[in-house]
Amino acid sequence: MSEAFARPSVGAVGAGKWRVERPVVDQGKCILCGLCWLYCPDGVIEIEGGGVKVDYEYCKGCGVCAEECPVGAIKMVRERWEL
Repeated sequence: MSEAFARPSVGAVGAGKWRVERPVVDQGKCILCGLCWLYCPDGVIEIEGGGVKVDYEYCKGCGVCAEECPVGAIKMVRERWEL
C-alpha cells in the first residue's frame, strides 16, 4: 500500500476479492478537476504528482468516480482475480 493512502487502522474495510469492476484512470484524458476525489464514498482516490491514483486495496468498485468524471477519463473494467 502506498504511503499516500493512510487508511485508519480501525474501521476501514478492505475490498477483498468480491469487487466485480475497478476504475482505471486514463491520465492523458484526466483534467485533474478533483470530482472523482470529491465524490468517492470510500475516500480511496488521491490526486498527487499530476495524476489520479486509486487505492485498490479499499476500492469497492462502485463506479461513482467514473460517473462523475466530466471528460470520461475513468472507465470501469472487469476485475480479474487469480484463483
